[in-house]
Amino acid sequence: MPKIRITKSAINNLAAPDPSGRQRLYWDRDLRGFGLLCSGTTNSKTYVVQSTVNGRSRRVTVGPANVFSIEKARARAIKLLAQMAEGVDPKAKRRAEKVAATAAAYTLRNALDDYLGARKALRTRTASDYRSALERHLADWLDKPLKEIDADAVERRHMEIQKEVLGRKQSHLTTGHASANGAMRALRAIWNHAQDRQPELPSNPVRRLRRSWFPQERRTRSVKQSALPVFYAAVQTLENTIMRDLILLLLFTGLRRGEAAALRWAEVDLAEKVIRLSASRTKAGRALDLPMSDVIYDLLVARRAIGDDGPWVFPSNSRSGHVIEPGPSFKVIFDETGIKVSSHDLRRTFITVAESTEIPIYALKGLVNHSYGSDVTAGYIVSGPERLREPMQRVTDRLKTLCGIDGPQGENVAKISR
Repeated sequence: MPKIRITKSAINNLAAPDPSGRQRLYWDRDLRGFGLLCSGTTNSKTYVVQSTVNGRSRRVTVGPANVFSIEKARARAIKLLAQMAEGVDPKAKRRAEKVAATAAAYTLRNALDDYLGARKALRTRTASDYRSALERHLADWLDKPLKEIDADAVERRHMEIQKEVLGRKQSHLTTGHASANGAMRALRAIWNHAQDRQPELPSNPVRRLRRSWFPQERRTRSVKQSALPVFYAAVQTLENTIMRDLILLLLFTGLRRGEAAALRWAEVDLAEKVIRLSASRTKAGRALDLPMSDVIYDLLVARRAIGDDGPWVFPSNSRSGHVIEPGPSFKVIFDETGIKVSSHDLRRTFITVAESTEIPIYALKGLVNHSYGSDVTAGYIVSGPERLREPMQRVTDRLKTLCGIDGPQGENVAKISR
């Protein structure tokens, strides 16, 4: 490669683009390793330095000739060459500085948005719960860089959330424990996702809690079998027939609240007597084809006959267009009977009654869409709606008896007001 004395006049006399169409590199006679690169296709001319760093040849850009004066470029070249002589790779240093700057600006809000954007299979409810937990309990951390959130802060905030929730009216220990644990588990998942993409982040600070999680006892509340006649009678007298039918659906299917409340007519196959939920609509992330018992079939036929042309089985004036929470109706039932219940308590009631009928455990798991776990044999079972139809009707018959419903099997026991 030709050597010249790089001066302002020399730079002006060098051709760019080079007539050959190729880049041409000219080395400076006075400063070893300092050169000028002329483009073969554009008019750009760039100062560069080149030297060996830790046994590897490195070429580094100093700057464009139309921006840097020769004096400034030469001074910068001397500094870069001195660093390279000491074993510092300027390219690696720049990359590290860029990564550090990115990490310094990467906030919890950025991490949350990236996590929710990347997890395509995440259920809408789960994504909403994660965002809600952070916005409610970690709001002052959202615009803080992740690297500034340490284990001490996590440990303090975990305790503060529990105390703050307990201080609210009608809160109890279980609620405080669940809120604190839930917020930190959301943070843990988001941090792990961020660290997979930014290894320079510190280790996950939520690890500090691995032996400090608040205990959360599994809830066991359900409608006692002896109380089912009173409960059922109270449901039947509800003035809000949409809520009444939703509560009956929950009791006689064991569906989760969100699965039942957002039920679409497109998911109701009256011809085949099957409720068909896609994997995206279930908490388990598995599709569910649930056979209808006589009670549920009659209930849905009657609801369809009401004539509402909307997409929802349980329509509402809410923003979503469907019922969200039957809580007010549960309050009416409580005031009338003293029976305190939630949607998930009805799922628990269904499962408890189903187990008492001694249906096969695999059938019970299929009805409520629970995982078979690591059972190899269960992995070979094809749990279609026809296989579950007889167990479903058996559970319904038991519920009808416990609720004190009169009439032969198949009669419209849940009479619908139109």
